[in-house]
Amino acid sequence: MIKKSRIEQRLRIKGRVQKKIRGTAERPRLTIYRSLHHVYAQVVDDTQSKTLVAASSNSPDLRDELKGVKGMIGVAKRVGMLVAKKAIEKNVKQVVFDRNGYLYHGIVKSMADGAREAGLKF
Repeated sequence: MIKKSRIEQRLRIKGRVQKKIRGTAERPRLTIYRSLHHVYAQVVDDTQSKTLVAASSNSPDLRDELKGVKGMIGVAKRVGMLVAKKAIEKNVKQVVFDRNGYLYHGIVKSMADGAREAGLKF
């Protein structure tokens, strides 16, 4: 039996999830990505293949605010709040959450909670 890498396993799960989840103009898809050092979030309209809003822990909007935050869970919550704030400015109030093959736990859950606190519904 050949052992698959974590990346291959996540991509397999991601494919299963994306069969069911599609972002429309009314309810775009909020997708996330986490690397070892940063977290990223995008609101995507899949019908037009367009990214409506994007935010990350790397963005200049958050850089000063993140200096006092310890741990990736706190950072992810702030990124979720920022992407929700930007989406609401573009009149996007409802989204479909795409966890991108990650477990809904820790960083992923924190980002979703931050987006909910800022006013997004999913």
